Amino acid sequence: MSIRFYDTKQAQIRDFVPLIEGEASLYYCGATVQGMPHVGHVRSAIAFDILTRWLEATGHAVTVVRNVTDIDDKILEKSAASYAEDFEEDEDYLAREPWFALAYRFEQEFAQAYDVLGVRRPTYEPRATGHIPEMHGLIAQLIERGHAYPALDDSGDVYFDVRSWKDYGTLTRQNIDDMQGATDADPRGKRDARDFALWKGYKATDPATASWPSPWGPGRPGWHLECSAMVTKYLGTEFDIHGGGLDLRFPHHENELAQSTAAGHGFANFWMHNGMVTYEGEKMSKSIGNTISPAQMLELATPRVVRYFLGQAHYRSQLDYRPASLAEAGSAVERIDTFIANALERIHQVSTGSDFDIDMHHFEVTEDFAAAMNEDLNVPQALAALHATVRAGNTALAAGDLEAADAALQQVMAMTYTLGLDDAGSGEAGSDAAEHRALDMLIHSQLAARDAARAAKDWAAADAIRDALAAAGIVVEDSAAGARWSLK
Repeated sequence: MSIRFYDTKQAQIRDFVPLIEGEASLYYCGATVQGMPHVGHVRSAIAFDILTRWLEATGHAVTVVRNVTDIDDKILEKSAASYAEDFEEDEDYLAREPWFALAYRFEQEFAQAYDVLGVRRPTYEPRATGHIPEMHGLIAQLIERGHAYPALDDSGDVYFDVRSWKDYGTLTRQNIDDMQGATDADPRGKRDARDFALWKGYKATDPATASWPSPWGPGRPGWHLECSAMVTKYLGTEFDIHGGGLDLRFPHHENELAQSTAAGHGFANFWMHNGMVTYEGEKMSKSIGNTISPAQMLELATPRVVRYFLGQAHYRSQLDYRPASLAEAGSAVERIDTFIANALERIHQVSTGSDFDIDMHHFEVTEDFAAAMNEDLNVPQALAALHATVRAGNTALAAGDLEAADAALQQVMAMTYTLGLDDAGSGEAGSDAAEHRALDMLIHSQLAARDAARAAKDWAAADAIRDALAAAGIVVEDSAAGARWSLK
């Protein structure tokens, strides 16, 4: 069965045929590191992480690029605001955090959130500030081709001339005359109000460190230019998939497409956009207090449960958060994990939390799961297939059909691996899964000592071990498959 994805540009689902057979190239927009990650950032990263995993599962060698926008108006504004606040309280305010330190600090916060929720690191994660020469080259190409011009005033800005490119507006299917902006030229040196900045000339209010020399004068890159330069650097002038949140379609992705194709690049073969996250049907807004952050979610549920919730909807649909959402996701994850734990103990005599190898190069998901994922990454249908397999596995365990139960176990583990549930919580920071594995190893060493004492009929020693575990809040249950433990 062929893989099919919805292409935002063509507004239809079509077959995915990679530019190079057996390979896939994906670029998706990462964070502008001006503040803490919000739930929309993480939802997008999880969606494209699942896409990457499925492409790999279907035999593709995937190259993933996720950028970091570490120079931007908002970053400079946040840094300046923090200086102003410090000035009121601290005479040593000039020693406070500069813009590049602020950006790097929040970049690490994003990396931690991604790691904890099982979003694998991309092949390349370029920062905008590390690619200024590539941006200069792209601007020069556009000027030479007649699609860009230095500002009509002496600001040092360079603008993309949207009316010079007949295909401007094709991604969002808009007519240029119906777009935002006045009909008269903007007084800031533009020919047309809709022209957008490729290079922003240095202003006296800018920090000196936020400026680079260029053929058009000192300054810094425009937001849209950054992505086009970075994707070309790492994936070439034509690649398979460009992704990002639905809110980036216009103007960001529209402008990326225009400047890249105007420079003569084939650019993205597919455009894929994930939907937004809402709170009880309404757009999240700090002003009305209906927001929840990834950090807050992780205070309410384990990383595995948070990953399940944020990845469970179809990537193109709206994901609605309600107060009961994480509890519902937790119940779903518990059903999966209980079956895996029971099957491992019954069939393989492997304790909960221990490593159990499955060769993911020869894994077998169910046909229904594969069909759902192949049809525009339909995760809701894929999860339905996963839970159906869990139910079948439980039925097989109850009937004592260990061969059928083992087949279901292998399929369930393959499906959870593909959805990234196995990696959630195993990141570098805040690893609940790692802590559980460590605790499990310690407890099972005690249970092994207890088994040895019982075999030697040293009942006092065996009881002492059990009592010590009970005092620590650990309940031991003996069964024909061996002892198992749980927390009170």
